[in-house]
Amino acid sequence: MRSLIGPDGPVALAEGVHWIGALDPDLRSFDVIVRTANGTSYNAYAVRGSGGVAIIDTVKAEFAGAFFARLEAVARYDEIRFIVLNHLEPDHTGALPELLRRAPQAQVLLSPRGLPLLRALLRDDFGRYDIRPVTTGETASLGDCALEFFTTPYVHWPDTQCTWFARQRILFTCDLFGSHFCDARLFNDEAGDFRLAFEHYFDRIMRPFRSFVTEALDLLEPLDFALIAPSHGPILRTNPRDYLQRTRALAKARLGAGPEKALLVIYVSAYGATAGLAQAIHDGAEQEPGVRAALFDLEGAEIAPLLDLIEAADGIALGSPTINGDAVRRIWDLMAALAEIELRGKLGAAFGSYGWSGEAVRMIETRLQGLKLRLPEPGLRVRLHPSAEELAEGQDFGRRLAAHLCGRAPARVLDAPEAAAG
Repeated sequence: MRSLIGPDGPVALAEGVHWIGALDPDLRSFDVIVRTANGTSYNAYAVRGSGGVAIIDTVKAEFAGAFFARLEAVARYDEIRFIVLNHLEPDHTGALPELLRRAPQAQVLLSPRGLPLLRALLRDDFGRYDIRPVTTGETASLGDCALEFFTTPYVHWPDTQCTWFARQRILFTCDLFGSHFCDARLFNDEAGDFRLAFEHYFDRIMRPFRSFVTEALDLLEPLDFALIAPSHGPILRTNPRDYLQRTRALAKARLGAGPEKALLVIYVSAYGATAGLAQAIHDGAEQEPGVRAALFDLEGAEIAPLLDLIEAADGIALGSPTINGDAVRRIWDLMAALAEIELRGKLGAAFGSYGWSGEAVRMIETRLQGLKLRLPEPGLRVRLHPSAEELAEGQDFGRRLAAHLCGRAPARVLDAPEAAAG
C-alpha cells in the first residue's frame, strides 16, 4: 500500500482530467460534528479542453501548497479559463483567494446562491474578478468540450451545485456521494473498505436534507456517467451508479409511511409525574381517528434508533420535569441530535411537571421552534403530580395534537413569545 501522504503529483482520471487535491490522514473531527477515524481528502480537479483549463473546487487553506504543486504539473496559470466552485465551505475554497491572485483572468462559475458567500470570502477584492452565476442547463465552453451545470441546493448548503463533463462522462458532485475516508490509492476499487464511512457521512451531513438529496438524484440520474468525482473520499470509477442507488436508499424514510398519522410521545420522568402526563397525552391522541401514538421513556432508550422513528413520524411531544431551572440532560441530548435529521414542518409540543418554576417546557418549545417544527398548542405544565383533572387535561392536550396532525383543528402555529409563556 502506498503511503497515506499520497501521490507526489496529479493523478489522471481520464484524458484531460486530473485530480489535483490533497489528503488529510490525521484529521479526526470535521466541522466539529463528524468523527473522521480515517481522515479525509480534499478533492479538486483540473479539466483541459482545446480552449483552456477549468479548475473544479480547491482545497482547505492548510493544504494549498500541495494543491498548487499538483495544479502546476498539469497547467500554467495563464491557461486557466474557469474556476468552478461547486460549494463554498472553507474546505473547498481555502486556496481560492491565492488561486485568483495567480490566475486573475479566470472566470469564477458558481450557483447564484453562492454569490453572498463569495463576496464575504473575497471582501474588497470581489469586484476585481469576472464572476458568473450559473444554473441548471448552462454551460462553459473549453473549446472542443464543455462543462454543464446542475443546481442542487441544500445538498447540503444552499449554494451547492454539480458539474457534468460529458466528453469523459465524469460527474463532479462536491459533497454529494462523498465520504470522510483518506486513502492514497484514491479510487473506490483500490481503496480500503469505506462503506461505513460513506453511510456515516450521509447520516451526519446529508440526512437533514434528504428531500433535497432525492431531488438532486432525480436530476442527475439520467446522466450517463462513467465516474463520480466527489470532493471528499474515494473517486467512484467502478460501478458508480451503485453509490447513487445506495444514497437514494439512505435518503428514504427509515420506516414506511402508513395511512395513519404517527405521534411520538417521548419523556423523562424523575418521580413519575411527567410519566403520568405522558401516558395521558398518549391515550388522548390514540382516541383521535387516523392517529397512531407511541410512548417512549427516554431514560431507557437509545437516542440513535429514536432518530429513525422521529424522522418517519408526523409529530413529537417531548416531556421533561424541571430540575434546577432546566430540562433534564437526556432531553437536551435528544434535542441536540435532532439537528441531524429532517424535521421542518413536523408537529411539535412540550409538556412536563415542576415543583417551583417550570422552565423546562418553555426551553423545549424554544428549541423545537429553532429546529423549524410547528407548535400549534402551548406547552402543558403541571405542578408536582398531576391530579385527575390534570390528567384529563393531558388527554385533551393529546386529542388536540392529534386533531392538528389530521387537519381537523384550525391551523395554528405559536409564535415565540406565546410559546415562551407556556
